[in-house]
Amino acid sequence: MDEGIVNKVAQSGLIQFDLSKHWPDISSIEYDIAADLWQGIALKEKTFRKKLKETDWQIYQGKYVALNCSIEAIIPTWAFMLIANYLIPVAENVIFGTLRDLNNAVIAEVINNIDLAPFRDGRIIIKGCSNLDIDDSAYVLLMSKLQPVAKSIMFGEPCSTVPLFKRK
Repeated sequence: MDEGIVNKVAQSGLIQFDLSKHWPDISSIEYDIAADLWQGIALKEKTFRKKLKETDWQIYQGKYVALNCSIEAIIPTWAFMLIANYLIPVAENVIFGTLRDLNNAVIAEVINNIDLAPFRDGRIIIKGCSNLDIDDSAYVLLMSKLQPVAKSIMFGEPCSTVPLFKRK
């Protein structure tokens, strides 16, 4: 009479989508131009260019780089472009912004490249708990990507979901 434990979620036809499982294995680093400023307030072009020429850019080899300035300062646009000029040949990717902005750009690229075929007419549960700090903007983008193909979309865990979308 004892049939063992039956996984009703697995038999339900629900498709669980865990955004953290799609996170690429990347190494990211920040380049903060604040360290290059004269007295923390201004950029001296000659000194700045000399420092950039003397920098060992290989520490950025293969990494995703977030280029920014963490302090209030007036920095000409060309300064960021010049740093990018040094980073582009060695880094995997360079963006202007914080590490959080970089993570958002990476996850947006991942979401935009998702193969939608397995989700067509599916009943999808977007997993809510994750060991990664995933920005809400990623979930909004994921919703916009999945909604046109899904039969229904829920958020949370299979035992406790919040319905978000159901095709009429």
